[in-house]
Amino acid sequence: MSSTELLRREWTAFRTPGRLIALAVAALSVAALGLLFAGGTSSGVSDTFWFRHQDLGRDGSITVRMTSMTGTITYPPPGHDQIVAGLVPWAKAGIIVKDGLRQGSRYAALAMTGDHGVRFQHDYVHDVAGSAGQAPRWLRLTRSGDTITGSESADGEQWHVVGTAELTGLPETVQVGLFATSPGDLTLRETALGGTIEEVRFTQAVGVFDNVTVQGGTGSWGSESVGEMNHTDWEKLHNASGVVEKDGVVTVSGTGDIGPIGEGGVRGVEKALAGLVIALLIVLVVAARYGARDASSRPVTVVRAAVVGAATFVTGLLAVAPLLPGVRVVVGVAAVLALCAILSYGLGVWLRRGWAAILVGLTLVAVPYAVTAVPLLPDAVADWLLRLTPAAAFAVTQTAVEYPQVTTHYAPSAGYFPLPGWAGFVVLCAYTALVLWLASSGSRGSATRPLREPLPGSSG
Repeated sequence: MSSTELLRREWTAFRTPGRLIALAVAALSVAALGLLFAGGTSSGVSDTFWFRHQDLGRDGSITVRMTSMTGTITYPPPGHDQIVAGLVPWAKAGIIVKDGLRQGSRYAALAMTGDHGVRFQHDYVHDVAGSAGQAPRWLRLTRSGDTITGSESADGEQWHVVGTAELTGLPETVQVGLFATSPGDLTLRETALGGTIEEVRFTQAVGVFDNVTVQGGTGSWGSESVGEMNHTDWEKLHNASGVVEKDGVVTVSGTGDIGPIGEGGVRGVEKALAGLVIALLIVLVVAARYGARDASSRPVTVVRAAVVGAATFVTGLLAVAPLLPGVRVVVGVAAVLALCAILSYGLGVWLRRGWAAILVGLTLVAVPYAVTAVPLLPDAVADWLLRLTPAAAFAVTQTAVEYPQVTTHYAPSAGYFPLPGWAGFVVLCAYTALVLWLASSGSRGSATRPLREPLPGSSG
């Protein structure tokens, strides 16, 4: 029998109504729950701060002396019952050039931070370290067309360039001025089994400036928040975010952040794939039962594995393609489901007991994937589960990136896998290859066993 005829025969044998319905349910569970829980899209960046600004043409600069930076943290640990003075590490106050006042627009900023000295940051993900000192510090941003240069000085005389950014496509007129922002204070509360849950408290940063000089600026100063502000009790009853100017001294108070999403990360992909664990369970059960039906020769085992993998791959594509942007994640999820199905099929052939194959498959793949997606286990245990088990392959779903300038919970329960996607996929491939080798080796001595596959069109 030729390879083509063998493949056609095995595909005909596989596509019973029961299996096709099961795969359809798997695809629909992913699609339905994804549409239910996705709840919109995220830009992937934070852009909230108080902004004292004016117009700036294609060539110009702003120079200030930052005399001090203070802050407030409300309800810090361990009691969460008091308000204290202090700055979170990535609180920022300084000067900024921005393409308008809308959130998410391009920018370059030079700022003093709570615990990381002077930083030159632009377009949310780029961060360059300046001096490690604290205020007082002179800061300057210079615009020359689309080029923004950030410089600092200890005395206002000797200047050092911290960084330069090319913000291609800036309009003729941008906004330039002073800003302050402060991300929430992130702490972790331990659960009964050692997992950790993120808790975030409100914080506020206050920058004090004098010697404010703008060259190339036009119009009067404006003052407003980019993003929502002044809704907390602290701002309403104690210190509102905003600007106070007196005798040439400008005080800017603000909360929020400018940078990639922090304090819990970007969870859009996780929400879109809320039904993936259900689809995984169905795929593992269907493939394990199919593999346990009989023991055939090695060529038949390989062909059947290919049929199971191809059918599951198509199921995965149909399930996730409407939910996720980007070919890499869509194809990656479908490929991982397909390999999990082949792994489960191989377990069925090797163990020759459907219930045993299902139990082993769930233990190796579904259980680690499910228990690490929630804050149940200690982060270190979750990390090792996603390094050593086939569930490591689900790292292909990660789209969030770790940034040193963002304080967040970099753990599996927050959507961060310990291995890159390709490495996790290799782990799953290794498990699948080993199980297929064991299955095909065991099947050689059983080639004479009669086939118990139901006729095409019957259930099974």
